[in-house]
Amino acid sequence: MTTSFLERFPASGAPFVAPSLLSADFSRLSEEIRRCEEAGADLLHFDVMDGHFVPNITFGPPLIRSCRSRSRLFFDVHLMIEEPHRYVEPFREAGSDLLTIHCEAHSPIPDTLESIRRAGISPGLSLKPDTPVEKLFPFLPLVDLVLVMSVEPGFGGQEFIRRTLQKVRALARVRRERNLDFRLEIDGGIDQTTAAEAREAGIEILVAGSYLFRQNDLAAGIRSLRAEPSSPRFSGDANEGCRRPVANASGMQAGSKHKSDRVERNEEPKARRTADV
Repeated sequence: MTTSFLERFPASGAPFVAPSLLSADFSRLSEEIRRCEEAGADLLHFDVMDGHFVPNITFGPPLIRSCRSRSRLFFDVHLMIEEPHRYVEPFREAGSDLLTIHCEAHSPIPDTLESIRRAGISPGLSLKPDTPVEKLFPFLPLVDLVLVMSVEPGFGGQEFIRRTLQKVRALARVRRERNLDFRLEIDGGIDQTTAAEAREAGIEILVAGSYLFRQNDLAAGIRSLRAEPSSPRFSGDANEGCRRPVANASGMQAGSKHKSDRVERNEEPKARRTADV
């Protein structure tokens, strides 16, 4: 029997780390995926953007299908698209393990979440920083994951929005009061410091892009996100002084002014880049 998402990522095992592949070097994506696996990532995070729901275009099912043939990691697919209900089957066929849709999208939320579950994959729900968290409450019994965006979706290199932690705390409280079972994930501006703040608020899955991919030692970067604030690993940036340039989906390096985490255990310049969301 296939292990469910909630069994595979128990709250007691948190934090889990999901490298965001949008910050990877697309000219050698297969190598980057292998790097994530060897570094001990728990999931791989894919940001799908359609140029309508957010002002950026990334990739779709073909890229996920290609990556699926190269990895056994859990594929956490975030659909930042206008009509996600139209694309559940293509993303399932491509190898997605979890599909997260936005409550602001132009799709019937309950029907779309139920169609995702009927397809045999886990449903997730996300919200933008300015969306009231109460908008999610009616749908929480239908999801396995809630993704809190801690930057405006569409572009990376943004400052972590700390007020979004209030949403995390509210979701954790409602989950406890209603005896619900879903995981809390956060994406945007995640580094050692903000990861600790997010975990304190109740986050179980950390999505990190450029903070991780700019490290020569990706494993050290992942360990730094998992480390307790009192741990020696927590003091200072991981691999300080050993950064490598990060190319975004367009091949440009981080810092350009023009544009712009394996379950079986055994951040950010202000440049406007397509990463980390």
